[in-house]
Amino acid sequence: MPLRNSFILLVVVVLAICISHVDAAEMETRPNFLLIVADDLCWRDIGFVGNQDVSTPNLDKLRAEGMWLKGMYTPATTCSPSRHALYTGLYPVRSGAYPNHTRVFTGTKSIFTHLKANGYRVGLQGKGHVNPVESFPFELLKNDEADNFKNTQEFISRKEDKPWFLVFGSNDPHTPWSRGPQGRFDPNTIEVPPYLHDNFKTRELLTNYYAEISALDTQVGSLLSLLKDARQDQNTLVIFVSEQGSSFPYGGKWSVYDNGIRTTSIIRWPGKVTPGSSSNALIQYVDIPVTLLEAAGIDSTLCDPNCPDGLGNKGFNGKSFIDVITGKSTTFRDYIYSQHTTVGIVGYKDPYPMRAVRDTRYKYIRNLAPENTYSITGIHKDEPFKSWVMDAESDSVLKKRVELLSHRPAEELYDLQSDEYEMVNLANNPKLADVQARLSNELDRWMIQQGDKGMETELKAKARQGGKAKDGE
Repeated sequence: MPLRNSFILLVVVVLAICISHVDAAEMETRPNFLLIVADDLCWRDIGFVGNQDVSTPNLDKLRAEGMWLKGMYTPATTCSPSRHALYTGLYPVRSGAYPNHTRVFTGTKSIFTHLKANGYRVGLQGKGHVNPVESFPFELLKNDEADNFKNTQEFISRKEDKPWFLVFGSNDPHTPWSRGPQGRFDPNTIEVPPYLHDNFKTRELLTNYYAEISALDTQVGSLLSLLKDARQDQNTLVIFVSEQGSSFPYGGKWSVYDNGIRTTSIIRWPGKVTPGSSSNALIQYVDIPVTLLEAAGIDSTLCDPNCPDGLGNKGFNGKSFIDVITGKSTTFRDYIYSQHTTVGIVGYKDPYPMRAVRDTRYKYIRNLAPENTYSITGIHKDEPFKSWVMDAESDSVLKKRVELLSHRPAEELYDLQSDEYEMVNLANNPKLADVQARLSNELDRWMIQQGDKGMETELKAKARQGGKAKDGE
């Protein structure tokens, strides 16, 4: 009986920390994880994606060595809720981390929690933007002033019999665009993307933004070199994500258009992922933690995020896409979802909540307060928007586009197959009535599941920000 009771106790302990049943040899061969997160980088503005004006040789090389996840999306359009979703596997409203500069509900667990409980060393270097610290128990690595990655090297090279998980949160290319090789790019010769208004101020800012993309790319190269020098490149799964879009006004950060929620993501896993491959499968940030747990041999169904959804369900919102990256499946999600909360953003004027759902072809957007004025500092009170407003005085087409940045209709519907920049709103088109109804119903279902009450939730956003966040509000 004593032996039997001891065995039962051991099983209970193992289940309690959500560790999978793997033997010692498997434990020793578990992969390391390096997650590289850019900061406000539009998914289009990378060399291999198609922007030939930028310089990203290291990202281009990483893409050649791994799989390009073309259908990766963030469920939020600002840094903090995006990162909370990326690390928790939960959508923003459910976790409580839905406005910017936010925090999850007390007791919520993250990928750092789960991997640490299963024997991983966990660390974060650079931009964090997540709270409270109890939910994200990482070792904080200080950035080196000389950018020589000394602290990074020390972390990955420790002589400990443990695998590691490290997030490198770059600050590039977030504004102000003052870092990187300023002057490398000529504003007179670059090509202005069609979704931006072409004037000199836009061109000037683009060159500064592109310089910071170069700085980011250099960081990526340094990190990959560290892995190789430490002889850990073959047993480390590397993921790069570009985060939400850039802070240029039209269709990027602070919007649920694809330029604001689609991310360029690359995954390199030697021996598992085919170099130079790609996938169009729809995937979300919330799927990444679950995928890493499976890659580590951990049963994610035994890992409780400790934050039930609006229907009382436990477990992650995300699911593992291991079959996608190993080539066993070409599809994953039927829909991806996103939301944007303006309350609490610097310079916001009126609540202007946005919700969206997308399938492989169509995007449906619901603006919950179209009667209000959408106005925040990042778009409407800075350049290049000011110069666009001036130019619009003599340009009727531009005037309509500028107006759309402040006043949007209650519903928007886009055919992304024929309109990739989401310029032609097809909402209430009789030919697409079934599509609109299907997506609208799916958005309703998702909001109910997440406990999202629309405007009521929006107006409680300030209570979820920073140290002032109050659980249950």
